[in-house]
Amino acid sequence: MNKEEFSNLIKLYGQDLEIMFTEEQIDKFYQYMNGLLEWNQKINLTAIIKPEEIILKHFIDSLTILKYIPQNATVIDIGTGAGFPGIPIKIMREDVDITLLDSLNKRIHFLDMVITELNLQNIKTIHARSEDCGKNKQHREKYDIVTSRAVANLATLSEYMLPLTKNNGICICMKGVDLKEEIEKGKKAIHVLGGKIKEIEERNLPGGDNHRTIILIEKVTQTPSKYPRKAGIPSKEPIQ
Repeated sequence: MNKEEFSNLIKLYGQDLEIMFTEEQIDKFYQYMNGLLEWNQKINLTAIIKPEEIILKHFIDSLTILKYIPQNATVIDIGTGAGFPGIPIKIMREDVDITLLDSLNKRIHFLDMVITELNLQNIKTIHARSEDCGKNKQHREKYDIVTSRAVANLATLSEYMLPLTKNNGICICMKGVDLKEEIEKGKKAIHVLGGKIKEIEERNLPGGDNHRTIILIEKVTQTPSKYPRKAGIPSKEPIQ
């Protein structure tokens, strides 16, 4: 896809979210896409390899949560993978301080390359498990916003996210559809970890039937010190 086709398509999709892109932002997204496709031939970053789908299902999907992120917020994106939603948010919001967390070092190398090549400021990477990061005093309850996209079921995800969230901060969980049972099963874990569900937004991505659910969890009390448990346990034994 050439630069003009890319620019026209991302602007078109952006209109649905009432997002206006500058030429500099479009340049960065285009460079990001090309880097993603190049690196994806060496390491598995994404199964989505058509430019049109990268724009919609990675870039635009990531930007659906922009409206929930306040000015000058500190954000940590857990299980960020190839940088979603963290890097698209950073491209659009220079005011936000972003940390990208992933457990696979190969992905961290890719993310560091993107940060350097796009000359992104106030963004860093951490190679770690969410459980270990949540126990670290440098990160525990330090973030205004904690984001995740398609990382785990809600009960497990809460144990990854809430220990990192400041009191009165927000966890933004980006998920698929048909979540009624998962939400019910996750409510106890959310409560135990100091959170409550604040809002659930269901929406379609522009131009198709790509259904998404955004779950906002507010941190209302401090997370008990025994959480998160050791790495691997939250996924094997979610709080019931």
